[in-house]
Amino acid sequence: MYEFDVLAVGGTVIDGTGGPARRADVGIRGDRIVLLGRAAPNATAREVFDCTGHVLAPGFIDLHSHADFTGRDAPLAEACIRQGVTTIVTGNCGSSPFPIIPERRHAIDTTLARGGSADMPWEDFDGFAHAVEQAEPCVNLAALVGHSALRIAAVGTELRPATADETAHMCELLARAAEQGVFGLSTGLIYAPGSFAGTDEVVALATEARRAGLLYSTHIRDEGDHLVEAVTEALDTARRSGVRLQVSHLKAMGPANHGKVHEALALIESAAVEGLDVACDVYPYAASSTRLTSRLPDWALDGGLNALLARLDNPKTREAIAAELRAKTGHTFLPEGTVIAAMPPGRYSSWVGSTVQDIAVATGRDPAEASLDVLRAHQAQVWIVNHAMSEADVVTVLRHPLSAVVSDGWELDTATDGHPHPRHFGTFARVLARYTRDCQILTLEDAIRKMSALPAARLGLTDRGTLSEGMVADLAVFDPKTVSDTATYDAPLAYAQGVRHVLVNGRPVLRDGTYTTHRPGTVLRKRPARPPWPGVPPAPGRYAAG
Repeated sequence: MYEFDVLAVGGTVIDGTGGPARRADVGIRGDRIVLLGRAAPNATAREVFDCTGHVLAPGFIDLHSHADFTGRDAPLAEACIRQGVTTIVTGNCGSSPFPIIPERRHAIDTTLARGGSADMPWEDFDGFAHAVEQAEPCVNLAALVGHSALRIAAVGTELRPATADETAHMCELLARAAEQGVFGLSTGLIYAPGSFAGTDEVVALATEARRAGLLYSTHIRDEGDHLVEAVTEALDTARRSGVRLQVSHLKAMGPANHGKVHEALALIESAAVEGLDVACDVYPYAASSTRLTSRLPDWALDGGLNALLARLDNPKTREAIAAELRAKTGHTFLPEGTVIAAMPPGRYSSWVGSTVQDIAVATGRDPAEASLDVLRAHQAQVWIVNHAMSEADVVTVLRHPLSAVVSDGWELDTATDGHPHPRHFGTFARVLARYTRDCQILTLEDAIRKMSALPAARLGLTDRGTLSEGMVADLAVFDPKTVSDTATYDAPLAYAQGVRHVLVNGRPVLRDGTYTTHRPGTVLRKRPARPPWPGVPPAPGRYAAG
């Protein structure tokens, strides 16, 4: 009889709390840590991991992911595992693949799904969770429910306020998702149709989220000229509703707005001092990635993507859209920094990896016209990498004690024909390498806290995010001298290096840099709505939070 299933010896433990590193062994039985200290010389284990010269950290938690639309097709999640990420949080920016009303399934597919080609044979979170677990993933998934998905189900894609009945319907759908185990509500107030909602609608949903004990995570309404006002709106929403607030990927877009993150952080700090439960997160890159349609005015997207395509076929409305896009050019829309990342096949397929400015020059069009040409030729399903941020701002937010590290990614492996943002493959390794080891912006203890205990606390996970006896054994073991991100903007399809071992729910997924046969990931739930069958409690680890 073995004393441990897994025993990791000889390494330096950084437990995620921000406390100092220490020499310790980690003993695991089942899916739990049962020893954090010195193992007896005669201790026995089914598997022994020699971690000499390596750091043992809690498995990293990516608080802001969009892999709900891609995870089933890439269950190995190599982009995550090779960075030490063991849990991803999906449903961000208002986009989740549930709830789905059958007659509006197409709107969810084209408006919210990454690339508009998702196969989604479910209607609610239970159905989605079942589909994910059928794929036998290597990582854990915790879900938020998206406001845009709620709005499509209750209102549709029209640019108008929700009625009282429609708002009540959204709250009912949110309450049902909460009963099924989601961890939070998200909004994407910069994206249609979430951007069509007024503050009162958001407050009503946030109030329902607070009743259910959920986190409210928001991609705020503006990250450029009106960044400060958008942060103020988010804080006011939290004050009015009492909800716990997470400001997603805080940044300032456009040269004229660089530096505004200082004022935004000051507002967040002040609110925290007054007693508001608020924090933020950041990815360690000075470029974002999103849909090209996010550059367009709301009215152009009234009715969904098919309505937009019809407007682009009408010379009068097309010119009106182009005129509003031209007004942003050089300010919050930088054609020379807008790189085409992915799109379905079409006329401009060969321009993936090139900028809008490149296309404009080659075709003799101005950048606004070139953007609309590309959108029309590719069913308005065009993803971009947007170079419009400041490195100094990234450092400012990353340093702040209230900020967690996130990827904002959805690519889980390098099997893509596109030219995606390197953050999919390098975020967590980049923080450990560039911002911790090389530039010394963070201590290693604080960097790990921002990727483990802090996101766990924001999410409400009570038995993950730190290394201590009794906690779930999600574990990342890496070499602090060699860990690095290898993905770049020019060559983004490259995995991180330096992570040696990864355990998920006590099972080794990566050993000595090589995948094992274990795929122990699961869908975590805030609370079980009901046991799997009458009279039988949930299996240990399945429902991760209290």
